Amino acid sequence: MGWVIGVVALVVVIASYVTWTAGRVDRLHLRAASAGRALDSQLVRRAAAAAVLAEHELAGDPAGADLYAAARAALDAREDDREASENDLTRMLRKQALDPQEPDGAAVIAASRRVALARQMHTDLVRAALASRERPLVRLLRLNRKHARPSYFDIDDPTLSAV
Repeated sequence: MGWVIGVVALVVVIASYVTWTAGRVDRLHLRAASAGRALDSQLVRRAAAAAVLAEHELAGDPAGADLYAAARAALDAREDDREASENDLTRMLRKQALDPQEPDGAAVIAASRRVALARQMHTDLVRAALASRERPLVRLLRLNRKHARPSYFDIDDPTLSAV
């Protein structure tokens, strides 16, 4: 009779561990997806702030036209072209002399900092989700089958320095 209790206890422990692991995989994938949406939101805010900067401060200047075009391209980019357009916008913003005393310049600098933070959070959560997918138990029991494989969003470091 004692061995039956031992087997039942072992089955309960194993089932609890598998349930906990499946919940962790689910939570990590949901958090990575949420971080991806937050990163997307911050990228849109930065592109909008760059477009406003180009319209207000750089009107008539060829660099302003290029910055506005890069900002619009980032706002209108399709999913597969998004990384390249965001990198182009980052390069254009680095060429600008941004004054933190000006409201438009301060908005672009702040938005770029928020993008850097959102990108770091997204990268960390994607790394954790991918690591959880590679665990032997997760692969054996296919606990990740209901989630798409998360992917990194590779862009240049978007932090900007003020003049």
